[in-house]
Amino acid sequence: MSRVLVLGGSRSGKSAYAEQLLDGHEEVVYLATSRADAGDAEWTTRIAAHRARRPAGWTTLESTAPSELVRGGSVLVDSITTWIAALMDETGVWDGTDPGALDRLARRCDALVDNWVMTPAHVVAVSDEVGLGVVPETRAGRLFRDTLGLVNQRLAATSDEVWFVVAGLPQRLR
Repeated sequence: MSRVLVLGGSRSGKSAYAEQLLDGHEEVVYLATSRADAGDAEWTTRIAAHRARRPAGWTTLESTAPSELVRGGSVLVDSITTWIAALMDETGVWDGTDPGALDRLARRCDALVDNWVMTPAHVVAVSDEVGLGVVPETRAGRLFRDTLGLVNQRLAATSDEVWFVVAGLPQRLR
């Protein structure tokens, strides 16, 4: 069992590096946290490119259920970023009108981190490093950045290895 977190900016090569970390593992569950959107051709193309890179023996599971982390074998989570966006959708926090939404989001993020800590699997997770950019203009943008940043910190603190990928070059942080 080990937990590896791979961070980087958009198009930094973090997903490809995470996949390389699982080279030689015969059975890998690819936990895809984002689904194709028929109305977004560009996103669908990106998802197709990720699928095409995966070895034929890998199993793809589309889910944002934290319990999916608590399995044996090897798991690649791509990505924590889209997972947090999905949790924000599911808990209704985006518009700020539901007073219980932030508590629901916090509980879902806690469940994700708890399952990360408890997993008996070899897990490699990919996430965007959002702390290097500008402060988002909108409340929703700041909430997303802050939530993802805090989850990344919590995952990194409990990881066996943490990598930061810049321009396709991985640097080990932990």
